[in-house]
Amino acid sequence: MVGGKQETFDKVKPLFELMGKNITLVGEVGDGQTAKVANQIIVALNIEAVSEALLFAAKAGADPAKVREALMGGFASSKILEVHGERMIKRTFDPGFRIELHQKDLNLALSTARVLGVALPNTATAQELFNSCAAHGGKAWDHSAMVRALEKMSNFEIGQKA
Repeated sequence: MVGGKQETFDKVKPLFELMGKNITLVGEVGDGQTAKVANQIIVALNIEAVSEALLFAAKAGADPAKVREALMGGFASSKILEVHGERMIKRTFDPGFRIELHQKDLNLALSTARVLGVALPNTATAQELFNSCAAHGGKAWDHSAMVRALEKMSNFEIGQKA
């Protein structure tokens, strides 16, 4: 996700290719940052959705691992459900991408949204769930641990028996 002039992008693209595969010029200077923040909004909201779905399924008495498996074969399938859903079920919250880093990105989203006059109510909710995790000692947890905030609110963990 790069912002800048086409000719500059063309010059530095070989360097970017040493760091990754998916390199896209998205617009002018600053637009790369905007794209990254937009990505983090989508990731946070998807983590929140997977958290709610698996918590709901587990509390209703269904096996969350089997529910995840079934969902992976349908329209709800996603990389978040695949990777982070498994972390939620297995309770493996060692950091891949830390909550505190996601909080930083969502702060950028929310502060920019205020300036732009754009409403991001679900992003604000996701940020509050991350804030809850951080308040419970989880700022260094993987962002999939957002589920722990919902579990505390529900007094139920995905791994428990209903």
